[in-house]
Amino acid sequence: MPGFIRAIALGAVLATTLLTATHVAADPMRWGGCGITKKAFMSSLAEGFQEKTGTRIEIEGGGATHGIRAVKEHELDLGGACRPALAKDKREDVQMVQVAWDALVAIVHPDNPVDEISSEELQKIFRGEITNWKELGGPDKFIIVGYRSEELSGVGLAFRELGFRETTGAGDFTKGLAHRSSGPLEIAVEKMPDAIAVTGASSARKRDVKTLDLDGVAPSAENIAQGEYPLYRPLFLTVSKDPETEVERFVDFALSEEGQGIIADEGTVNLEMGKGIDNPWGGAQIEL
Repeated sequence: MPGFIRAIALGAVLATTLLTATHVAADPMRWGGCGITKKAFMSSLAEGFQEKTGTRIEIEGGGATHGIRAVKEHELDLGGACRPALAKDKREDVQMVQVAWDALVAIVHPDNPVDEISSEELQKIFRGEITNWKELGGPDKFIIVGYRSEELSGVGLAFRELGFRETTGAGDFTKGLAHRSSGPLEIAVEKMPDAIAVTGASSARKRDVKTLDLDGVAPSAENIAQGEYPLYRPLFLTVSKDPETEVERFVDFALSEEGQGIIADEGTVNLEMGKGIDNPWGGAQIEL
Protein backbone atom coordinates (compact mmCIF):
# COMPACT_ATOMS: atom_id res chain seq x y z
CA MET A 1 0.00 0.00 0.00
CA PRO A 2 1.19 3.57 -0.45
CA GLY A 3 3.21 5.10 2.36
CA PHE A 4 2.62 8.37 4.21
CA ILE A 5 3.73 11.97 3.42
CA ARG A 6 5.88 13.50 6.19
CA ALA A 7 4.12 16.02 8.44
CA ILE A 8 5.24 19.61 7.87
CA ALA A 9 8.64 20.20 9.45
CA LEU A 10 8.73 22.69 12.28
CA GLY A 11 11.19 25.53 12.74
CA ALA A 12 11.89 27.18 9.38
CA VAL A 13 8.52 26.24 7.91
CA LEU A 14 6.66 27.69 10.88
CA ALA A 15 8.78 30.81 10.76
CA THR A 16 8.08 31.41 7.07
CA THR A 17 4.48 30.22 6.89
CA LEU A 18 2.80 30.51 10.27
CA LEU A 19 4.24 33.91 11.03
CA THR A 20 3.11 35.56 7.79
CA ALA A 21 -0.57 35.85 8.71
CA THR A 22 -1.91 39.33 9.35
CA HIS A 23 -5.53 38.92 10.47
CA VAL A 24 -6.47 38.47 14.12
CA ALA A 25 -8.59 35.66 15.55
CA ALA A 26 -11.71 36.47 17.50
CA ASP A 27 -11.69 35.72 21.21
CA PRO A 28 -12.38 32.97 22.15
CA MET A 29 -10.77 30.66 19.62
CA ARG A 30 -12.24 27.23 18.90
CA TRP A 31 -10.34 23.94 19.00
CA GLY A 32 -11.85 20.61 18.03
CA GLY A 33 -10.78 17.14 17.04
CA CYS A 34 -8.96 14.16 18.49
CA GLY A 35 -10.52 12.99 21.75
CA ILE A 36 -7.20 11.53 22.89
CA THR A 37 -5.50 14.93 22.65
CA LYS A 38 -8.47 16.63 24.27
CA LYS A 39 -8.40 14.31 27.29
CA ALA A 40 -4.61 14.11 27.49
CA PHE A 41 -3.38 17.69 27.61
CA MET A 42 -5.36 20.15 25.49
CA SER A 43 -7.38 21.59 28.35
CA SER A 44 -4.24 22.25 30.42
CA LEU A 45 -2.44 23.69 27.41
CA ALA A 46 -5.36 26.03 26.72
CA GLU A 47 -5.45 27.12 30.36
CA GLY A 48 -1.73 27.88 30.28
CA PHE A 49 -2.14 29.86 27.08
CA GLN A 50 -5.03 31.88 28.53
CA GLU A 51 -3.01 32.71 31.64
CA LYS A 52 -0.14 33.89 29.46
CA THR A 53 -2.06 35.80 26.77
CA GLY A 54 -5.61 36.34 28.00
CA THR A 55 -7.01 34.48 24.98
CA ARG A 56 -9.54 31.77 25.80
CA ILE A 57 -9.91 28.60 23.74
CA GLU A 58 -13.20 26.72 23.60
CA ILE A 59 -12.55 22.99 23.36
CA GLU A 60 -14.78 20.41 21.72
CA GLY A 61 -14.25 16.85 20.49
CA GLY A 62 -15.38 15.41 17.21
CA GLY A 63 -12.47 13.16 16.31
CA ALA A 64 -9.31 13.47 14.24
CA THR A 65 -11.11 13.76 10.91
CA HIS A 66 -13.15 16.67 12.27
CA GLY A 67 -9.96 18.25 13.59
CA ILE A 68 -8.49 18.24 10.09
CA ARG A 69 -11.43 18.98 7.85
CA ALA A 70 -13.15 21.57 10.04
CA VAL A 71 -9.94 23.61 10.09
CA LYS A 72 -9.71 23.30 6.32
CA GLU A 73 -13.29 24.63 6.04
CA HIS A 74 -12.55 27.44 8.57
CA GLU A 75 -15.17 26.07 10.94
CA LEU A 76 -12.50 25.81 13.66
CA ASP A 77 -9.53 28.05 14.42
CA LEU A 78 -7.35 25.04 15.11
CA GLY A 79 -7.74 21.36 15.76
CA GLY A 80 -6.11 18.16 16.89
CA ALA A 81 -5.42 14.88 15.11
CA CYS A 82 -3.91 11.57 16.23
CA ARG A 83 -3.51 10.28 12.70
CA PRO A 84 -1.79 11.61 9.58
CA ALA A 85 -3.79 13.43 6.96
CA LEU A 86 -5.35 11.30 4.22
CA ALA A 87 -5.51 12.09 0.54
CA LYS A 88 -9.24 12.75 0.88
CA ASP A 89 -8.53 15.30 3.63
CA LYS A 90 -6.96 17.56 0.96
CA ARG A 91 -3.99 18.07 3.20
CA GLU A 92 -2.58 20.87 1.07
CA ASP A 93 -5.05 23.18 2.84
CA VAL A 94 -4.01 22.21 6.39
CA GLN A 95 -0.73 22.22 8.28
CA MET A 96 -0.07 19.25 10.58
CA VAL A 97 2.20 20.39 13.40
CA GLN A 98 3.41 17.61 15.65
CA VAL A 99 3.41 18.52 19.34
CA ALA A 100 3.69 15.16 21.15
CA TRP A 101 3.80 11.37 20.96
CA ASP A 102 1.13 8.87 21.98
CA ALA A 103 0.68 5.10 21.73
CA LEU A 104 -2.19 2.69 21.23
CA VAL A 105 -2.97 0.56 24.26
CA ALA A 106 -5.30 -2.32 25.04
CA ILE A 107 -7.44 -1.43 28.05
CA VAL A 108 -9.54 -3.64 30.32
CA HIS A 109 -11.53 -3.26 33.53
CA PRO A 110 -9.33 -2.80 36.65
CA ASP A 111 -10.67 -6.07 38.12
CA ASN A 112 -9.59 -8.12 35.09
CA PRO A 113 -6.71 -10.40 36.23
CA VAL A 114 -5.05 -10.38 32.79
CA ASP A 115 -2.04 -8.06 32.80
CA GLU A 116 -0.43 -8.58 29.39
CA ILE A 117 -1.18 -9.66 25.87
CA SER A 118 0.75 -10.38 22.70
CA SER A 119 0.25 -8.60 19.39
CA GLU A 120 -0.97 -11.86 17.88
CA GLU A 121 -3.49 -12.39 20.68
CA LEU A 122 -4.77 -8.84 20.31
CA GLN A 123 -5.28 -9.36 16.58
CA LYS A 124 -7.10 -12.64 17.23
CA ILE A 125 -9.44 -10.98 19.73
CA PHE A 126 -10.43 -8.30 17.25
CA ARG A 127 -10.87 -10.88 14.48
CA GLY A 128 -13.08 -13.04 16.70
CA GLU A 129 -10.59 -15.91 16.90
CA ILE A 130 -10.13 -15.57 20.67
CA THR A 131 -13.49 -15.11 22.38
CA ASN A 132 -13.02 -16.14 26.02
CA TRP A 133 -10.79 -14.63 28.69
CA LYS A 134 -9.75 -18.12 29.86
CA GLU A 135 -7.72 -18.42 26.64
CA LEU A 136 -5.58 -15.57 28.00
CA GLY A 137 -5.32 -16.84 31.56
CA GLY A 138 -8.38 -14.98 32.76
CA PRO A 139 -11.86 -16.05 33.91
CA ASP A 140 -14.23 -18.21 31.89
CA LYS A 141 -16.02 -15.17 30.49
CA PHE A 142 -16.93 -14.06 26.97
CA ILE A 143 -14.75 -11.19 25.76
CA ILE A 144 -16.72 -8.06 24.90
CA VAL A 145 -14.74 -6.28 22.17
CA GLY A 146 -15.03 -2.50 22.02
CA TYR A 147 -13.74 -0.60 19.02
CA ARG A 148 -13.97 2.65 17.09
CA SER A 149 -16.66 2.30 14.45
CA GLU A 150 -15.19 4.98 12.19
CA GLU A 151 -12.35 3.44 10.17
CA LEU A 152 -10.85 6.90 9.53
CA SER A 153 -10.85 7.90 13.20
CA GLY A 154 -7.46 8.48 14.80
CA VAL A 155 -7.57 5.30 16.88
CA GLY A 156 -9.44 3.31 14.24
CA LEU A 157 -7.02 4.06 11.42
CA ALA A 158 -3.88 3.85 13.57
CA PHE A 159 -4.87 0.50 15.08
CA ARG A 160 -5.60 -0.98 11.68
CA GLU A 161 -2.33 0.36 10.30
CA LEU A 162 -0.02 -0.27 13.27
CA GLY A 163 -1.75 -3.23 14.90
CA PHE A 164 -2.70 -5.13 11.76
CA ARG A 165 -0.38 -3.53 9.17
CA GLU A 166 -3.36 -2.97 6.93
CA THR A 167 -6.17 -0.44 6.50
CA THR A 168 -9.18 -2.69 6.78
CA GLY A 169 -12.72 -1.53 7.43
CA ALA A 170 -14.59 -1.77 10.71
CA GLY A 171 -16.55 -4.69 9.30
CA ASP A 172 -13.40 -6.82 9.46
CA PHE A 173 -13.47 -6.61 13.26
CA THR A 174 -15.58 -9.10 15.17
CA LYS A 175 -19.00 -7.90 16.26
CA GLY A 176 -18.76 -6.00 19.51
CA LEU A 177 -19.24 -2.69 21.20
CA ALA A 178 -18.83 0.00 18.54
CA HIS A 179 -18.38 3.66 19.48
CA ARG A 180 -17.84 6.73 17.32
CA SER A 181 -15.41 8.36 19.77
CA SER A 182 -12.76 7.27 22.26
CA GLY A 183 -14.24 8.87 25.39
CA PRO A 184 -17.45 6.79 25.51
CA LEU A 185 -15.45 3.69 24.59
CA GLU A 186 -13.07 4.21 27.52
CA ILE A 187 -16.00 4.87 29.88
CA ALA A 188 -17.67 1.64 28.72
CA VAL A 189 -14.55 -0.37 29.63
CA GLU A 190 -14.50 1.31 33.05
CA LYS A 191 -17.95 -0.17 33.69
CA MET A 192 -17.73 -3.58 31.96
CA PRO A 193 -15.55 -6.24 33.66
CA ASP A 194 -15.32 -8.43 30.55
CA ALA A 195 -14.59 -5.74 27.97
CA ILE A 196 -11.42 -4.88 26.06
CA ALA A 197 -10.75 -1.95 23.76
CA VAL A 198 -7.88 -0.10 22.12
CA THR A 199 -7.40 3.61 22.76
CA GLY A 200 -4.65 6.18 23.28
CA ALA A 201 -2.24 5.81 26.20
CA SER A 202 -2.40 9.55 26.88
CA SER A 203 -6.11 9.46 27.66
CA ALA A 204 -6.28 5.92 29.09
CA ARG A 205 -3.99 6.87 31.97
CA LYS A 206 -6.64 9.37 33.07
CA ARG A 207 -9.37 6.72 33.21
CA ASP A 208 -10.13 4.02 35.78
CA VAL A 209 -8.93 1.22 33.49
CA LYS A 210 -6.00 -1.19 33.33
CA THR A 211 -3.62 -0.92 30.38
CA LEU A 212 -2.15 -4.24 29.28
CA ASP A 213 1.53 -4.77 28.57
CA LEU A 214 2.02 -5.62 24.89
CA ASP A 215 4.59 -8.25 23.91
CA GLY A 216 6.07 -7.95 27.39
CA VAL A 217 6.49 -4.15 27.26
CA ALA A 218 4.51 -1.75 29.45
CA PRO A 219 3.05 1.35 27.73
CA SER A 220 4.86 3.71 30.09
CA ALA A 221 5.93 7.18 29.02
CA GLU A 222 9.55 6.01 29.22
CA ASN A 223 9.00 3.01 26.95
CA ILE A 224 6.99 5.09 24.47
CA ALA A 225 9.67 7.82 24.42
CA GLN A 226 12.39 5.27 23.73
CA GLY A 227 10.39 3.53 21.01
CA GLU A 228 10.40 0.30 23.05
CA TYR A 229 6.61 0.04 23.21
CA PRO A 230 5.57 -0.90 19.66
CA LEU A 231 2.35 0.98 18.85
CA TYR A 232 3.47 4.61 19.18
CA ARG A 233 2.20 7.44 16.96
CA PRO A 234 2.45 11.25 16.67
CA LEU A 235 -0.10 13.77 17.94
CA PHE A 236 -0.71 16.89 15.85
CA LEU A 237 -2.17 20.34 16.04
CA THR A 238 -3.92 21.22 12.79
CA VAL A 239 -3.93 24.80 11.50
CA SER A 240 -4.83 26.38 8.20
CA LYS A 241 -2.25 27.43 5.64
CA ASP A 242 -3.10 31.05 6.44
CA PRO A 243 -3.55 30.96 10.23
CA GLU A 244 -4.74 33.86 12.30
CA THR A 245 -2.31 35.68 14.56
CA GLU A 246 -3.62 34.16 17.80
CA VAL A 247 -3.42 30.70 16.24
CA GLU A 248 0.25 31.34 15.47
CA ARG A 249 0.79 32.39 19.06
CA PHE A 250 -0.83 29.22 20.36
CA VAL A 251 1.27 26.98 18.11
CA ASP A 252 4.40 28.79 19.28
CA PHE A 253 3.24 28.32 22.89
CA ALA A 254 2.56 24.59 22.39
CA LEU A 255 6.07 24.15 20.96
CA SER A 256 7.76 26.32 23.57
CA GLU A 257 9.54 24.97 26.63
CA GLU A 258 6.56 26.02 28.75
CA GLY A 259 3.99 24.36 26.50
CA GLN A 260 6.01 21.18 26.10
CA GLY A 261 6.42 21.13 29.88
CA ILE A 262 2.64 21.22 30.31
CA ILE A 263 2.29 18.28 27.91
CA ALA A 264 4.91 16.28 29.83
CA ASP A 265 3.33 17.17 33.18
CA GLU A 266 0.06 15.67 31.93
CA GLY A 267 1.84 12.34 31.37
CA THR A 268 2.21 12.58 27.59
CA VAL A 269 5.53 12.15 25.77
CA ASN A 270 6.61 15.55 24.47
CA LEU A 271 8.90 16.21 21.52
CA GLU A 272 12.12 16.41 23.52
CA MET A 273 11.36 13.17 25.36
CA GLY A 274 10.61 11.40 22.10
CA LYS A 275 13.31 13.00 19.95
CA GLY A 276 14.81 9.60 19.10
CA ILE A 277 11.56 8.04 17.89
CA ASP A 278 11.19 7.21 14.21
CA ASN A 279 7.89 8.33 12.68
CA PRO A 280 5.85 5.10 12.35
CA TRP A 281 4.06 6.53 9.32
CA GLY A 282 7.28 6.86 7.39
CA GLY A 283 6.30 10.41 6.45
CA ALA A 284 3.72 9.88 3.73
CA GLN A 285 0.04 10.26 3.04
CA ILE A 286 -2.26 7.27 2.89
CA GLU A 287 -4.38 6.96 -0.26
CA LEU A 288 -7.91 5.91 0.71
